[in-house]
Amino acid sequence: MKLNPMMTLRAFLLIALSLLMASACAKQEEPSFDAGIDYGVLPRAVSTNVKPGKVEVVEMFWYGCPHCFHFEPHIQKWLANKPEAAEFVRIPAALNSNWVAHARAYYAAETMGVLDKLHEPLFHALNEQRRRLYSEDALVRFAASQGIDEAEFRKAMNSFYVNSKLRQSVDLGQKYMLDGVPMVIVNGKYKVSGQMAGSYERMIEIINYLVAKEAAR
Repeated sequence: MKLNPMMTLRAFLLIALSLLMASACAKQEEPSFDAGIDYGVLPRAVSTNVKPGKVEVVEMFWYGCPHCFHFEPHIQKWLANKPEAAEFVRIPAALNSNWVAHARAYYAAETMGVLDKLHEPLFHALNEQRRRLYSEDALVRFAASQGIDEAEFRKAMNSFYVNSKLRQSVDLGQKYMLDGVPMVIVNGKYKVSGQMAGSYERMIEIINYLVAKEAAR
Protein backbone atom coordinates (compact mmCIF):
# COMPACT_ATOMS: atom_id res chain seq x y z
CA MET A 1 0.00 0.00 0.00
CA LYS A 2 1.40 3.37 -1.02
CA LEU A 3 1.25 6.14 1.62
CA ASN A 4 -0.17 9.50 0.67
CA PRO A 5 2.55 12.12 1.33
CA MET A 6 -0.07 14.70 2.35
CA MET A 7 -1.66 12.28 4.83
CA THR A 8 1.77 11.49 6.30
CA LEU A 9 2.58 15.18 6.73
CA ARG A 10 -0.83 15.83 8.28
CA ALA A 11 -0.35 13.00 10.77
CA PHE A 12 3.11 14.30 11.66
CA LEU A 13 1.76 17.82 12.24
CA LEU A 14 -1.08 16.50 14.41
CA ILE A 15 1.35 14.52 16.56
CA ALA A 16 3.69 17.49 16.88
CA LEU A 17 0.80 19.78 17.87
CA SER A 18 -0.42 17.27 20.46
CA LEU A 19 3.06 17.08 22.01
CA LEU A 20 3.34 20.87 22.16
CA MET A 21 -0.07 21.17 23.84
CA ALA A 22 0.80 18.44 26.37
CA SER A 23 4.09 20.18 27.15
CA ALA A 24 2.34 23.54 27.60
CA CYS A 25 -0.23 22.01 29.94
CA ALA A 26 2.49 20.34 32.02
CA LYS A 27 4.33 23.66 32.35
CA GLN A 28 1.14 25.39 33.47
CA GLU A 29 0.60 22.79 36.19
CA GLU A 30 4.11 23.27 37.60
CA PRO A 31 4.33 26.07 40.19
CA SER A 32 6.34 29.05 39.09
CA PHE A 33 7.83 31.51 41.56
CA ASP A 34 10.02 34.53 40.99
CA ALA A 35 13.08 35.69 42.91
CA GLY A 36 12.58 39.08 44.50
CA ILE A 37 8.82 38.70 44.39
CA ASP A 38 7.92 35.35 45.96
CA TYR A 39 11.19 34.75 47.78
CA GLY A 40 14.45 36.56 48.49
CA VAL A 41 17.96 35.72 47.38
CA LEU A 42 20.84 36.25 49.79
CA PRO A 43 23.62 38.42 48.35
CA ARG A 44 26.14 35.90 49.62
CA ALA A 45 25.40 32.18 50.05
CA VAL A 46 25.84 30.77 53.56
CA SER A 47 27.61 27.43 53.91
CA THR A 48 25.43 24.48 54.95
CA ASN A 49 26.08 21.36 57.00
CA VAL A 50 24.31 18.68 55.01
CA LYS A 51 25.44 15.60 53.12
CA PRO A 52 26.03 15.79 49.36
CA GLY A 53 22.75 15.49 47.50
CA LYS A 54 20.77 17.00 50.38
CA VAL A 55 19.19 20.45 50.51
CA GLU A 56 19.21 22.26 53.85
CA VAL A 57 15.95 23.86 54.96
CA VAL A 58 16.38 26.09 58.02
CA GLU A 59 13.46 27.58 59.94
CA MET A 60 14.30 30.48 62.23
CA PHE A 61 11.55 31.15 64.77
CA TRP A 62 10.66 32.61 68.17
CA TYR A 63 8.31 30.95 70.63
CA GLY A 64 6.59 34.25 71.44
CA CYS A 65 5.82 35.02 67.77
CA PRO A 66 2.14 34.41 66.86
CA HIS A 67 3.08 33.99 63.20
CA CYS A 68 5.58 31.25 64.11
CA PHE A 69 2.90 29.64 66.27
CA HIS A 70 0.42 29.54 63.38
CA PHE A 71 3.10 28.38 60.93
CA GLU A 72 4.09 25.45 63.17
CA PRO A 73 1.22 23.11 62.09
CA HIS A 74 2.16 23.71 58.45
CA ILE A 75 5.79 22.83 59.17
CA GLN A 76 4.74 19.70 61.07
CA LYS A 77 2.56 18.61 58.15
CA TRP A 78 5.39 19.33 55.72
CA LEU A 79 7.84 17.31 57.81
CA ALA A 80 5.57 14.29 57.57
CA ASN A 81 5.79 14.37 53.75
CA LYS A 82 8.81 16.54 53.00
CA PRO A 83 10.83 16.06 49.80
CA GLU A 84 13.41 13.31 50.12
CA ALA A 85 16.25 15.73 49.36
CA ALA A 86 15.27 18.16 52.12
CA GLU A 87 17.11 18.14 55.45
CA PHE A 88 15.30 20.25 58.05
CA VAL A 89 17.02 22.31 60.76
CA ARG A 90 15.14 24.38 63.32
CA ILE A 91 16.98 27.36 64.81
CA PRO A 92 15.55 29.60 67.56
CA ALA A 93 16.36 33.21 66.69
CA ALA A 94 18.09 35.30 69.38
CA LEU A 95 17.45 38.95 68.50
CA ASN A 96 16.82 40.28 72.04
CA SER A 97 16.82 39.18 75.69
CA ASN A 98 13.37 37.52 75.58
CA TRP A 99 14.29 35.64 72.43
CA VAL A 100 17.63 34.57 73.95
CA ALA A 101 15.86 33.10 77.00
CA HIS A 102 13.58 31.04 74.76
CA ALA A 103 16.49 29.97 72.57
CA ARG A 104 18.30 28.76 75.69
CA ALA A 105 15.22 26.77 76.66
CA TYR A 106 15.03 25.20 73.19
CA TYR A 107 18.68 24.16 73.13
CA ALA A 108 18.58 22.96 76.75
CA ALA A 109 15.65 20.67 75.92
CA GLU A 110 17.42 19.54 72.76
CA THR A 111 20.63 18.57 74.54
CA MET A 112 18.61 16.74 77.21
CA GLY A 113 16.62 14.86 74.59
CA VAL A 114 13.29 16.21 75.88
CA LEU A 115 12.39 18.66 73.13
CA ASP A 116 9.14 16.78 72.54
CA LYS A 117 8.07 17.73 76.08
CA LEU A 118 8.84 21.43 75.70
CA HIS A 119 8.47 22.58 72.09
CA GLU A 120 4.72 22.58 71.46
CA PRO A 121 3.70 23.20 75.11
CA LEU A 122 5.86 26.35 75.23
CA PHE A 123 4.35 27.60 71.98
CA HIS A 124 0.84 27.12 73.38
CA ALA A 125 1.66 28.58 76.80
CA LEU A 126 2.95 31.82 75.27
CA ASN A 127 0.48 32.26 72.42
CA GLU A 128 -2.78 30.77 73.70
CA GLN A 129 -2.49 30.98 77.47
CA ARG A 130 -0.62 34.32 77.35
CA ARG A 131 1.76 33.21 80.08
CA ARG A 132 4.72 35.52 80.68
CA LEU A 133 7.54 33.00 80.43
CA TYR A 134 10.48 35.25 79.66
CA SER A 135 12.95 34.75 82.50
CA GLU A 136 15.21 31.80 83.21
CA ASP A 137 13.36 31.04 86.47
CA ALA A 138 9.97 31.10 84.75
CA LEU A 139 11.18 28.82 81.97
CA VAL A 140 12.78 26.39 84.43
CA ARG A 141 9.52 26.18 86.38
CA PHE A 142 7.58 25.66 83.18
CA ALA A 143 9.94 22.88 82.08
CA ALA A 144 9.47 21.22 85.47
CA SER A 145 5.69 21.37 85.00
CA GLN A 146 6.18 19.38 81.78
CA GLY A 147 8.03 16.59 83.58
CA ILE A 148 11.57 17.83 82.87
CA ASP A 149 14.13 17.68 85.67
CA GLU A 150 14.35 21.22 87.04
CA ALA A 151 17.98 21.20 88.18
CA GLU A 152 19.24 19.52 85.02
CA PHE A 153 17.30 21.91 82.83
CA ARG A 154 18.73 24.97 84.55
CA LYS A 155 22.22 23.51 84.26
CA ALA A 156 21.68 22.80 80.55
CA MET A 157 20.39 26.32 79.89
CA ASN A 158 23.72 27.72 81.06
CA SER A 159 25.95 25.04 79.58
CA PHE A 160 28.84 25.52 77.17
CA TYR A 161 26.83 23.70 74.49
CA VAL A 162 23.88 26.09 74.75
CA ASN A 163 26.13 29.15 74.80
CA SER A 164 27.84 27.88 71.64
CA LYS A 165 24.51 27.26 69.90
CA LEU A 166 23.34 30.75 70.83
CA ARG A 167 26.42 32.28 69.27
CA GLN A 168 25.77 30.25 66.12
CA SER A 169 22.16 31.44 66.05
CA VAL A 170 23.20 35.09 66.31
CA ASP A 171 25.86 34.61 63.63
CA LEU A 172 23.48 32.88 61.23
CA GLY A 173 20.79 35.48 61.85
CA GLN A 174 23.22 38.14 60.67
CA LYS A 175 24.33 36.13 57.64
CA TYR A 176 20.72 35.38 56.71
CA MET A 177 19.92 39.09 57.11
CA LEU A 178 17.11 38.07 59.45
CA ASP A 179 14.50 40.83 59.74
CA GLY A 180 11.55 38.85 61.04
CA VAL A 181 10.22 35.38 61.83
CA PRO A 182 9.24 32.84 60.76
CA MET A 183 11.95 32.86 58.13
CA VAL A 184 12.92 29.78 56.13
CA ILE A 185 16.32 29.60 54.45
CA VAL A 186 16.74 27.07 51.64
CA ASN A 187 20.26 25.76 51.02
CA GLY A 188 21.84 28.91 52.45
CA LYS A 189 20.69 30.88 49.38
CA TYR A 190 17.01 31.71 49.48
CA LYS A 191 14.78 33.41 52.06
CA VAL A 192 11.10 32.46 52.31
CA SER A 193 8.80 34.57 54.49
CA GLY A 194 5.08 34.90 54.99
CA GLN A 195 5.25 38.54 53.95
CA MET A 196 6.63 37.70 50.51
CA ALA A 197 4.76 34.42 50.05
CA GLY A 198 1.40 35.82 51.12
CA SER A 199 0.27 32.77 53.10
CA TYR A 200 1.64 29.84 55.10
CA GLU A 201 0.40 27.40 52.46
CA ARG A 202 2.23 29.29 49.76
CA MET A 203 5.39 29.37 51.90
CA ILE A 204 5.38 25.57 51.84
CA GLU A 205 4.87 25.55 48.06
CA ILE A 206 7.81 27.90 47.58
CA ILE A 207 10.01 25.83 49.92
CA ASN A 208 9.24 22.71 47.89
CA TYR A 209 9.91 24.58 44.65
CA LEU A 210 13.31 25.79 45.89
CA VAL A 211 14.24 22.36 47.27
CA ALA A 212 13.50 20.81 43.86
CA LYS A 213 15.45 23.61 42.16
CA GLU A 214 18.50 22.99 44.34
CA ALA A 215 18.23 19.19 44.20
CA ALA A 216 18.24 19.37 40.40
CA ARG A 217 21.60 21.12 40.52
